[in-house]
Amino acid sequence: MFAKTSPASATPSETAHVENILEVHHLSKHVGQGENRLSILTGVELIVKPAQTIALIGESGSGKSTLLGILAGLDDGTEGDVSLMGKSLNALDEEGRAALRAQHVGFVFQSFMLVPTLNALENVQLPALLRGESDSHSRGQAEQLLQQLGLGERLHHLPAQLSGGEQQRVALARAFSGRPNVLFADEPTGNLDRKTGERIVDLLFSLNRDYATTLILVTHDEQLAARCERRLRLVDGKLREDA
Repeated sequence: MFAKTSPASATPSETAHVENILEVHHLSKHVGQGENRLSILTGVELIVKPAQTIALIGESGSGKSTLLGILAGLDDGTEGDVSLMGKSLNALDEEGRAALRAQHVGFVFQSFMLVPTLNALENVQLPALLRGESDSHSRGQAEQLLQQLGLGERLHHLPAQLSGGEQQRVALARAFSGRPNVLFADEPTGNLDRKTGERIVDLLFSLNRDYATTLILVTHDEQLAARCERRLRLVDGKLREDA
């Protein structure tokens, strides 16, 4: 059994001041030239409101992870524009995008992406320290999240000393440690067995509710997608919303 946080104390900082978390207009992504040109995304249009849960689904190779990377400012489209938290990513350099992500964005990946030489507490604390928060404040937040996720007795364990499910819970705690406005999750249960994966998904949606965080989830699992408010499907590079 996991503890509950108080949603009132965990609201993302600037959500109330932004009408749309994400705005995507005329987005296309092409690679190669001439006869070798390949269209990955074509004419994508998308508006994402605060606290929505969105599943991005499609066949393997359909461009889901590519789209996720562009939405997060980790990659560029060939045409069109993406605005995150009211700021056009086209207008920001790499430093500006990194600063925007640090303030507003969390990530959870299929591979846990934990620093192997840092223990669970230090891994969760790290993003806050990189943002310039004090050691005492960031440590308190990290401990609270790990306690909430049932890892209170694993604070000082290295990743290699944790099971796969425990490592993904550490990754979830790290993702939410900055109280992000939007969380991008790319196949977060891909390296887990079915039972453990379901437990991680339950925790992910619980944190989403508690923290009022917008969730954009890449998955090939139709049952998982059905838990989201909106289901967006990529087919032949075009994005359409399931009824």
